[in-house]
Amino acid sequence: MNALSPIRSLNEGRDGLIRSQLTKLGLSWLGQVSWNDTAPVLMKKSLARGEAALSATGALLVETGQHTGRSPQDKYIVRDDATDDKIWWANNKPMERAHFDALKADMFAHAQLKNTFVQDLLACPGLATPLGVRVITEQAWSSLFMRHLLKPAEFEPDADTLTIICLPSFKANPSRHGTSSETVIALDLHQRLVLIGGTAYAGEIKKAVFTFANFMLPELGILPMHCSANIGPEGDTALFFGLSGTGKTTLSADPSRVLIGDDEHGWGAHGVFNIENGCYAKVINLDEAAEPAIFKAVQGLGAVQENVVFDEATGVVDYSNGALTENTRGAYPLDAIANARPGIVAAHPKTIVMLAADAFGVLPPVARLTPAQAMQQFLIGYTAKLAGTERGVTTPQATFSACFGAPFLPRPPEAYAALLRKLVMEHGTQCYLLNTGWTGGAYGIGKRLSLSVTRQILKAILAGDLAQVPCRRDENFGFDVPMVVDGVEAKLLDPRQSWSDGLAYDAAALELRAKFASALSKMEGQQ
Repeated sequence: MNALSPIRSLNEGRDGLIRSQLTKLGLSWLGQVSWNDTAPVLMKKSLARGEAALSATGALLVETGQHTGRSPQDKYIVRDDATDDKIWWANNKPMERAHFDALKADMFAHAQLKNTFVQDLLACPGLATPLGVRVITEQAWSSLFMRHLLKPAEFEPDADTLTIICLPSFKANPSRHGTSSETVIALDLHQRLVLIGGTAYAGEIKKAVFTFANFMLPELGILPMHCSANIGPEGDTALFFGLSGTGKTTLSADPSRVLIGDDEHGWGAHGVFNIENGCYAKVINLDEAAEPAIFKAVQGLGAVQENVVFDEATGVVDYSNGALTENTRGAYPLDAIANARPGIVAAHPKTIVMLAADAFGVLPPVARLTPAQAMQQFLIGYTAKLAGTERGVTTPQATFSACFGAPFLPRPPEAYAALLRKLVMEHGTQCYLLNTGWTGGAYGIGKRLSLSVTRQILKAILAGDLAQVPCRRDENFGFDVPMVVDGVEAKLLDPRQSWSDGLAYDAAALELRAKFASALSKMEGQQ
């Protein structure tokens, strides 16, 4: 008994400290508080609480209920003197200070007597002083999720700490809180406090950190980027911009290159760093042969898989089954990828690849971009939604998202584009468009470019082989399109040739070009 006394005193001291810090924040009369539990402990607790099931390989399988993706229509930024002239209000919904204060008071009252899970984590490890993030949740599995995504660390919160409170059981009151539904994601950028209620989708917590980084980093002269990044054998850094489904995670997980990260990065005076410390991969139709590194990582002990369908008797996951959602996801720490190097600051990028999954079959598989063209592609952030992936989508739809991440941009797009333009010009970065979409016709008629062809093209890009090859000028978009890529059929490089009806291609290209022009005009009009 006496031998256990020092341990008991230590635990009581830690408990008292965290409760004191939470009380200072305004959270009091909580139930049991679990502070910085490790992954094995959080796994055990989530299973014991009935929050998750265990897969055959030891991954946690969870369902997020009504919300199986983000709810951008329920996301708000507090509008006050500190933010009024800095925020892109055409893209972000404002919340009045009085509504936020009422929301905070009601959410904190709702938290009383509830068991909570607290994680102290670091984002932006490439900064001289990383960003401290305290995440408070009512679910053990979402605490584990964020422990995978950021770097665990113990620290005493201060005025610079970002605090995120996620209580899925809390329902907002639209008339009292100024929301449009019972779901709310409210960011007070000035006080560095995020309140999330009415949704258990853990991606909201992750993207709240990224939204704050998108606000904070430009003031430090650093460009925050929704992209993946890796490093070649010669130390050459490559960035991969792209919306969901274009191949950001898949193409950056290359066994011949070192992975920096799969989703969020900063680029500043000293180079490129990962904002996070983990990965959050889409796993719908995940195939071991095509993506062995990701397949292994999402099945690892303690990895978190969201909304996948599995056999309850065996725990075997069916990645081809999208019965719950097409947006099935897997979260795991970065070091679950064998060739990843967490926490490094890489050299300035030699290459930027802008990815688009063009479901209209119009864009060439690859094109060289001038700096001006690269800025245009960055500003409009094009890809296409496919039929069947969203309710009501029956034909491919062009999708444009500023800077390849409009939902996470507090500031106007030009603030980020100006930083990108400056960095590209300073470091002579070469920019390319890589289409991972369809050829020979639109979705439903043509076929998707194979992953092997895309990887062959990407290999040539990263080796610098396409910098000097003969090109043709694309008459629709003005891109320089390489006419030769080793290992790729020449016909594929000219999408018009792959269509059986050239006039039909011309009509489709004219329509997409008009959509590009409209998107760019709209974006420039919002600056």
